[in-house]
Amino acid sequence: MHRLFNTIPIAFTIVFTLIAFKPLEENTPIKCMIQMVNYTGEGAYVVISLINPKGDYEETLYVHGKDSEWYSEISEWWKFYGKRRPNIDAISGETVAGGERILNILNIPTDKIDLGYELRFETAVEDQEYYKIDAKINLTTKNLENKIDGTGWIRYVRLMPQ
Repeated sequence: MHRLFNTIPIAFTIVFTLIAFKPLEENTPIKCMIQMVNYTGEGAYVVISLINPKGDYEETLYVHGKDSEWYSEISEWWKFYGKRRPNIDAISGETVAGGERILNILNIPTDKIDLGYELRFETAVEDQEYYKIDAKINLTTKNLENKIDGTGWIRYVRLMPQ
């Protein structure tokens, strides 16, 4: 009987540890260079999102533009982000002006690669056009080393493994 009472705390500790501590999600860091077209006006807000195979937003990976007052102008993304408004300070930076090139690191969930997910780049410039899909890249191993042309404010996006 004494042995049974000694093993119960050990068994409890093992079960608790297995339930309480789930493994951290593994990410693949990818360099992302965005080259903007030449234009005049305010800097562009650029939102980079992970889109699931159903076409729905899964995660915001990066936001160029820190003034949250204007986030609602990126209307499709705002429908996703605006409902929950998680803190995106760690994944946000300045707007990108016409003709500029900007480089940042995207932490892409490794378990989403080669499973039908895509990266969507949305852009908006104050008092000018909003592009729901300025660029999109199917999230495949091959495309993580690719260049894709934009259709609006983005001239092209180049991804480079880190």
